[in-house]
Amino acid sequence: MKVFFLCFLSLMTFILPAFASEEIVTPSLSTIYELAKEAVAKKIDADSKAKVQITPQNLEGRISPPRCYPPITIELASERAISRNNMVKLSCQSPDYDYPWQMYLSVRVEIQYPVVVATQLLSPDQIIDQHHLQVMYVDQYSLKGQFFSDTSSLMGSRVKRRVAKDSPVLSNNLCFVCKGDTVAIYARTANIQIKTLGEALRDGNIDEVIRVKNSNTSKQFDAVVIGVGEVEVRM
Repeated sequence: MKVFFLCFLSLMTFILPAFASEEIVTPSLSTIYELAKEAVAKKIDADSKAKVQITPQNLEGRISPPRCYPPITIELASERAISRNNMVKLSCQSPDYDYPWQMYLSVRVEIQYPVVVATQLLSPDQIIDQHHLQVMYVDQYSLKGQFFSDTSSLMGSRVKRRVAKDSPVLSNNLCFVCKGDTVAIYARTANIQIKTLGEALRDGNIDEVIRVKNSNTSKQFDAVVIGVGEVEVRM
């Protein structure tokens, strides 16, 4: 009989859930918020200069988290990239339920980038000067096109399209080299640099390839825009 009793105790010990011996916790809403923010933050791919704000849905008065055996599991509800509105899933084993407790929480993400904007209305053919521009943080989802974060790189460029006050100055609003402009043409090798003058046959921005004509020979060729009024022939 004694042997049977000892065997019965051993069997009961074996079938008890592993988490039965762990401390039971009741997660606070602040803990849930922090877990949700951490899960979302790990998947955000943003430049180091960006301002990132992560705001979980307010659950005050809407839910009372149950008692949980640690750990509380949290994961993104889908594999898609982080967007403005995201959903996370929280779950845990609870002594109050016969099945794992779970809930879904909405998390809002705002990412702002330093962007060059116009301090006043900019009109076509206007030459950009320092007082025309400033840098402001702008929500990434309102940016439609290539933007700039440094005002100095735009000095001397020409406005192609009207830019409203406080609006981002985008690449397609400007030309660093405009069609018909006289441009400095550089040709470089490891040991020599040649400079001559030519005419731009189309508009271009930094790193764009445009067609130019040598003023001395009238020969046409492709060159890369490297600055305001400057192009380079890649040897």
